Amino acid sequence: MMLFKLSLKNIQKSVKDYAIYFFTLILGVAIFYIFNSIESQTIMMNISKNTLDIIELMNNMLSGVSVFVSFILGFLIVYASRFLIKRRNKEFGVYLTLGMSKKKISFILLIETLMIGIISLVIGLGIGILLSQLMSVFVANMFEADIEEFQFVFSQSAAIKSCLYFSIMYLIVMVFNTFSISKCKLIDLLHGKKKSEKIKIKNPLVCILVFLISSSFLGYAYYLVTGGLVKLQNANEIYIPIAIGCFTTFLIFWSLSGLILKIVMSFKNIYYRGLNSFTLRQISSKVNTTVFQMTIICLMLFVTICVLSSALSIKNSMTANLNTLAPADIQLLQPMNIKEDRAAKYTTSQISHSNLTSLEVLNALGISLEHDLKDIVSINYYSTPALTFRDTFGTTLEQVQKQFRFLSFDTQENIIKLSDYNKLATLFERETYTLNSNEYMIIGDFDSMTSLRNIALASGEKISIFGATLFPKYSECKDGIIEMSSGHINSGMFIVPDEIVDENFLVANLLTANYKANTKEEKVKIEKQLLDIEESNVYILPEGTTRLTIAEASLGLGGLVTFIGLYLGIIFLISSAAILALKELSESSDNKERFRILRKIGADERNINRALFSQIGIFFLFPLLLAIIHSIFGIQFCNSILETFGNDKLLPSIVMTALFIILIYGGYFLLTYYCSKNIIKERV
Repeated sequence: MMLFKLSLKNIQKSVKDYAIYFFTLILGVAIFYIFNSIESQTIMMNISKNTLDIIELMNNMLSGVSVFVSFILGFLIVYASRFLIKRRNKEFGVYLTLGMSKKKISFILLIETLMIGIISLVIGLGIGILLSQLMSVFVANMFEADIEEFQFVFSQSAAIKSCLYFSIMYLIVMVFNTFSISKCKLIDLLHGKKKSEKIKIKNPLVCILVFLISSSFLGYAYYLVTGGLVKLQNANEIYIPIAIGCFTTFLIFWSLSGLILKIVMSFKNIYYRGLNSFTLRQISSKVNTTVFQMTIICLMLFVTICVLSSALSIKNSMTANLNTLAPADIQLLQPMNIKEDRAAKYTTSQISHSNLTSLEVLNALGISLEHDLKDIVSINYYSTPALTFRDTFGTTLEQVQKQFRFLSFDTQENIIKLSDYNKLATLFERETYTLNSNEYMIIGDFDSMTSLRNIALASGEKISIFGATLFPKYSECKDGIIEMSSGHINSGMFIVPDEIVDENFLVANLLTANYKANTKEEKVKIEKQLLDIEESNVYILPEGTTRLTIAEASLGLGGLVTFIGLYLGIIFLISSAAILALKELSESSDNKERFRILRKIGADERNINRALFSQIGIFFLFPLLLAIIHSIFGIQFCNSILETFGNDKLLPSIVMTALFIILIYGGYFLLTYYCSKNIIKERV
């Protein structure tokens, strides 16, 4: 009972030390519950089966991510416990001096950890349950679901999972604390604060040399990733710039730790102004002894910025793409004129009927489209071995092959008649074109491929097809789509004059139309009739794409990426900020005597607080600045990989990411400053 009372008093007495620890635990529990309760929140939403399947997939992935998140939070809690034990070394030394056994001290820590865990778990779950109601509205808005009647939802599975995971973490902390106390020596506990970290004076010339070399290698890593995987032999080699980036980040911090003080000392007016000399020496000392920590924090912030920006950008772009990339209600793609190279997967009857268009196949199956569809546009695709990807580059082929080694150059190109494209463009409300009898043009919207094709178009490369020689009308690809999708996938479609096309090379028919129906229920009914057709051994069935299915897939993928990105991004951000905050609080505790000496020699409280603010601010800003520089190139790489979704919504996503960083990272900074200010005000 006495040990229990002592533990309770210790918690009350050390509430300033526990503030950030409590805040981090509560925040971690709340976020853990919120993202694991999404499954229960979908109960009150009126959503389609496809959307429900997507949400179930998202929940399964979030459960897997939660395991990874629990490891991060577990590491964070153990790290925080180390800080708290270090803060109380002298207290534990006094206990030992008074005759208390290490076993009883361990028992006190066990009770404290248990009480802190229970309190943070209860408060965190309470906040999580309340905020999860807002998440319900966010989920409903994300998946465009109808909330028939708003109900207060409590997720029992999320609560059990939160309690289980965090209980395991606290148990690990208890074991760690017991082990730490058992290894402590009395003299180290009593005089721990008098020990200063050993700072090795680094040779400035060596630091400059290391900085220049590491910056050069980092620049090379940036060069490798800014073109996606173009500069690399294959996708697996992405690990090369990642490894270079991690190692050079460490070297940059190592070299700067030996240069900061030397550089600033050369500016006498700055160095000797106010308490700048004290502040800069403190900063130099911290960076010098926390190079590895700064590296880890910088990389975590880099991942946070890239993950949040990319995830939010994908969601925003996919939502915006729907109107521009799926401007009609339905498309049916029908393979035609099956040749020997494609005959293996089809029956003899299917091959004999492969001269039919999608409209003719559906009519043959007894499905009439006259009452359901309007604005029907039917166009044909053509393909010939005389026009492959390789053939389109002409004299520029060698240049392109050197730059883009991973591409396959033997794929046959798709060709469309000019009149067919103009009919489709009119339906899509896009620009129509004219061509002379010896001209061709390319329509596309996949930036990487269109920029590649522009090399040949700009040099005026001719093509020879169907016995005719054609020259490009335009020196670049024109923006346009043929097949509807959720992303920019048109890598290039050749538009040629009608009169040169040989019908013997017809390979597919594409039917595009709108529904006569107005309500979603009626549209779903039409789609079921057109798409849910039993397999036929007589006819090849058309492949259907609809605006509704694209919308659901876009919302599902956008929501999936957004939630996982937010989950990981916020946890990484909290972890980075919490590690820095705990390190700063530990430093403030150790430096109380230094601040007391400053007061004795005449420094007023305002200057001391300003020095503390600058010290903590620079320490928080240092890894963030390098992480932002990394992110400039990292986001470019992410865009090159995810460019099919578009990047026109990247700026709003970056702004939103910046707001998250200001709110969470900045919040930790201010909390750290005020807690540190309270610590150094204490009198010894």
